[in-house]
Amino acid sequence: MELAVVGSSEFVTGFRLAGIKKIYEAKSDELESVVTKVLKDSDVGIFVMHEDDFNKLPEILRDTLSESVDPPVVTLGGTGESSNLREKIKQSVGVDLWK
Repeated sequence: MELAVVGSSEFVTGFRLAGIKKIYEAKSDELESVVTKVLKDSDVGIFVMHEDDFNKLPEILRDTLSESVDPPVVTLGGTGESSNLREKIKQSVGVDLWK
């Protein structure tokens, strides 16, 4: 299982430098198709994207991502409320690992 990152070139650069292999650069008009492709990839263990990109997606796809357990979707950055990594892990594993 691998970490997959979707977003602008600025967002994915740090992940690329950290050695993440599944990097998908996507412009706003390509975002929906790239996200759908990543969701279908069985090798993806955790799916990371920028909060602002997440908010650009159609509501149905955002709901699918929010409820996704395999892979869990983690959003970072942005001006809105970011996904809580602890909650995503709890949702995926079924227990709170911090307790």
